[in-house]
Amino acid sequence: MNKPGSKGEHDLQKKLNTEKRALAFYNSQFLNHLNPEMCQFIAEREMVFISTSDSEGQCDASFRAGHAGFVATLDEKTLLYPEYRGNGVLASMGNISENPHIGMLFIDFYQSSLGLHVNGKAEILSSEEFDADPGLSGKITFPPKNSGARKPVAWIKVKVDEAYIHCSKHIPLMQKMDKTIHWETDDEKLKGGDFFNAKNRTKQNSK
Repeated sequence: MNKPGSKGEHDLQKKLNTEKRALAFYNSQFLNHLNPEMCQFIAEREMVFISTSDSEGQCDASFRAGHAGFVATLDEKTLLYPEYRGNGVLASMGNISENPHIGMLFIDFYQSSLGLHVNGKAEILSSEEFDADPGLSGKITFPPKNSGARKPVAWIKVKVDEAYIHCSKHIPLMQKMDKTIHWETDDEKLKGGDFFNAKNRTKQNSK
């Protein structure tokens, strides 16, 4: 039987005697596509955590946010989300350009306190490629025009390989508070400034 997951996890399941539990999870919760319930869950989310790595396996974890449904489900095997102007480093897209594998974690902190893992392969679409394909733009819900959001600099299209639940056991239940979102601002104070004192530490370490 070809089980989902990696050889490493299968070896550890055998070593730690969790094969029976893991197999039950694979059989009951592991899909190679998005079912309707998963699609609805994604459509209601305003954030997603993503993980990527370069061709040498150097990893990066990041965060994306937007209006509800900013990650669009094109079909049961395809997701699409926008990339907006940021700090110019382009760490996630740089990794994707070398290594298409991506992990996505959607979490509902406000009602169900459940998560959804989606793993797959990503490709970068330019704004021109997106605009030229009405099959893509016709399925996207854009932010309100008065939101201040700029046009995406690129789009990430994800082919879904795996989708499965993250249980609610340790996910906190939070209350959503009002916050003014300053979309695409360059104001250092509104962005958080040098909150972690990195500039000063860089100078100290260089001495």
